[in-house]
Amino acid sequence: MKKEAVVLLNMGGPNNLEEVEMFLKNMFADKNILTMKSDLLRKFVGGMIVFSRAESSQEIYRKLGGKSPIVGHTKNLVAKLQGRLGENTIVDFAMRYTPPFANEVVDRLNKEDIDKIYLIPMYAQYSTTTTKSSLEDFEEYYHSSEGNAVLVEIKHYFENETYNKAIIERIKEKMGDAQYRDFDIIFSAHGLPQKIVDAGDVYEKHITRHVEILKNMLKDEKMDFHETHLAYQSKVGPMKWLEPSLQTKLESVRNRGVVIYPIAFTIDNSETDYELEIEYREIAEELGFKEYRVCRCVNDSELFVDALCEIYEKMK
Repeated sequence: MKKEAVVLLNMGGPNNLEEVEMFLKNMFADKNILTMKSDLLRKFVGGMIVFSRAESSQEIYRKLGGKSPIVGHTKNLVAKLQGRLGENTIVDFAMRYTPPFANEVVDRLNKEDIDKIYLIPMYAQYSTTTTKSSLEDFEEYYHSSEGNAVLVEIKHYFENETYNKAIIERIKEKMGDAQYRDFDIIFSAHGLPQKIVDAGDVYEKHITRHVEILKNMLKDEKMDFHETHLAYQSKVGPMKWLEPSLQTKLESVRNRGVVIYPIAFTIDNSETDYELEIEYREIAEELGFKEYRVCRCVNDSELFVDALCEIYEKMK
């Protein structure tokens, strides 16, 4: 009986401090990240960014224990999904900018008698900078290899009800016995340069639609937050990015507490564990918030595993 494979795709993160520069170099060499047509210009601009950010990025990961949490969480998720899908479906994962790279995973899969490979990006909303980049990367390596399996891909799944139940569960976990009316909730999405959106990227539309779905679910669950907001984090450089920024939103919120849900991520990483948990917590405290809470991503939660099983079955 021929096997199938499910490969989870994500951007990755340094597995140690020595990989920080590799992570940055690979990210800013990606034509979907730096979109200029000239490879030479991309290499020059990317090199300048890496030079300016390498040291500060190493310090961030040092504070996170010397590595990104993304690989550990992903391994746990893969193990749970493998347990659900059984021995005739191989579950693996590939990262875009740090090991394990797509070529390593392709080489492993080519040693098996696999009929179909299902590619599931760990980005619920589509963007050229994430989903497209990861899918292209894996497919390019696979088609240049000895493999002859059929590749099946999904580009977004933010509308999946079970996935959204996993998000609601995370919010409930963070809120505990607190009164929802005492808190505003901010769905914080990773930012994107406005010019990429203007060029046709649907990310902002997907994020906006996703927030509306979750607002309705919060209402159905009687989770009556004082107000619900959308904001964007992680802006770098002088160009215009999607707005409002998370800092601007925090400055405009006038309530006793705020809870943040990182809507653009399925797996915790430096943007959640450092940027949201540490940097923005300091800003919130300076602004006088009595409570500042950050929800965990769905990571390897049982409901997210349920959702991935559903997504896999619908792709077949």
